[in-house]
Amino acid sequence: MSEVLVVTGGSRGIGAAITRAAHARGHAVCVAYASDDAAAERLRAELPGVVAVRADVADPTGVRALFEAAEAALGPVTALVNNAGVTGRLGRFVDAPVATLRRVLDVNVAGTMLCAQEALRRWEDRGTAGRMVNLSSRAATLGSPGEYVHYAASKAAVEAFTLGLAKEVAAQGIRVNGVAPGMVHTEIHAAAGDPGRPERVVGRVPMGRIGEPEEIAAAVLWLLSDEASYVTGAVLRVGGGL
Repeated sequence: MSEVLVVTGGSRGIGAAITRAAHARGHAVCVAYASDDAAAERLRAELPGVVAVRADVADPTGVRALFEAAEAALGPVTALVNNAGVTGRLGRFVDAPVATLRRVLDVNVAGTMLCAQEALRRWEDRGTAGRMVNLSSRAATLGSPGEYVHYAASKAAVEAFTLGLAKEVAAQGIRVNGVAPGMVHTEIHAAAGDPGRPERVVGRVPMGRIGEPEEIAAAVLWLLSDEASYVTGAVLRVGGGL
């Protein structure tokens, strides 16, 4: 089944890998990105037909404009991947600035919820059996002490939201699932102030290696597919055993 898919945080890292995988499967994709115009333009040039919209997922007006732009360009949205997320700087929780705490919760939790609301309103109005995947993190159950406890807490909220929402809309044929990546090679580590973090902590991973964005994308695309037609309310851990 071909989807019209919105991927938030879709211009780089795991989001870009999801976009590439979806495009390769023939899905129409609209990418939402926060600020990196150059990365969005590179993705558009690489993947003909992909639409990129600059949007802050924590802003309900921006979220509504994102979906309107996606549907104007591609048609009715049938699937959503809530991938946008921020961590703030690595460090002890007690030292995290209030502004960082608020931004992490705004983007990771409120942003996921606002995008979910916008998609659900449209799906319910049209009677669409939509598909949603929310990106969590293995941090949600590991806690990430000394690194970003606030981020771990935000992703635990995403997992609880995923489960509750899945049960709430299951009877409408709408499926809501999550993917919890472990340690993956992306720019998020540099943004958190420790670009060498994957190599530093690889010893924690039972499989003994760092994951690749494409491995996370494969899990997301499976959950969106008809092969996962009886799967909802699940959070798939993709962390090499972590």
